[in-house]
Amino acid sequence: MNRNFPAQWRLEHEQKGAGPYPGSEPEVAALIRIVSLHPNICAGVAFHTQSGVILRPFSHQSDDAFPAEDLWTYQKLGAKGTELTGYPAISVYHEFGYHPKEVVNGAFDDWAYNHLGIFGWTGEIWNPQRQAGIPEMKYVEWYREHSVEDDRKLLAWSGDALRGKGYQDWTPFDHPDLGPVEIGGWDSLYAFGNPTPHLLEAEISRFSPWLIWHALVLPRLEVHEATAVAEAPGTSRVRVVVQNTGWLPTQVTKRARDIKAVRGVRCELDLPDGARLVSGRLQEDAGQLEGRAYKASAPTRRPADPTDDRAKVEWVIVGTAGQRIGITASHPRAGTVRTSLILA
Repeated sequence: MNRNFPAQWRLEHEQKGAGPYPGSEPEVAALIRIVSLHPNICAGVAFHTQSGVILRPFSHQSDDAFPAEDLWTYQKLGAKGTELTGYPAISVYHEFGYHPKEVVNGAFDDWAYNHLGIFGWTGEIWNPQRQAGIPEMKYVEWYREHSVEDDRKLLAWSGDALRGKGYQDWTPFDHPDLGPVEIGGWDSLYAFGNPTPHLLEAEISRFSPWLIWHALVLPRLEVHEATAVAEAPGTSRVRVVVQNTGWLPTQVTKRARDIKAVRGVRCELDLPDGARLVSGRLQEDAGQLEGRAYKASAPTRRPADPTDDRAKVEWVIVGTAGQRIGITASHPRAGTVRTSLILA
């Protein structure tokens, strides 16, 4: 199913597992539909097994193809993932290729980033080699070439941590078709394919802090200022300043801005009976707001602390003093906030 997404999809004869067409598998089609219909989704992690690693795009091209800001952000988010989970965060293209002459296409994380402009990840749960005390194993490469000492460590680990269920001694067996054979060796699905049942909770629970932290750095829309000032009898100038107090920009990625994946902040007035607009529109677009992700950590130069995380909208309203107006500011990915003012 991780070759069946629309991003850079290739035909089955070019890439095994691609399926007859993008989204041909019902599970993939359902996921594409639900994520595409919910623009408030800002990131997604597809959990797989196994390698004990957090993967990020691109699968098919170098990091040079990223907008610089998106690459920096992926690296920062991944570094926190490593800190909280113990799993290395790496690029599929640069560090997780199955063959130096081949690339992977149609993956969830590439689709999420390329088509929707959100941060997509693949969490490859479980690394038996690391469990067995082989810390320097190189993901895919290890299966092509490793030392006999690594095999000894894995066998010892299987006998202890897996209670002897990961590896079975070779045993003679009289096969009805093949005759005398021997059955044994690694139970690859039990030992390598997934965390064994008694180790499952400890392995997957390490992801919870990172997922929560990832959610906390998303954009967050707030009302920074809202005022109504009398300009003349029965006339008020209403001002609202909205701010993105989240770390990421409202659109989440530079990719989202480039492909216009999501609209900007929208400010809307709710006028009481008898009040009318003299200046402005009931709905005003305030554009995208930056977060703190690309601001300098120490604002020592004049342009180091711009106010592009805020936007101002003004209206002139004719109405009766004391009337209450409602203001709603919303963004598909940064949320919705409401406030009200009394006309002056």
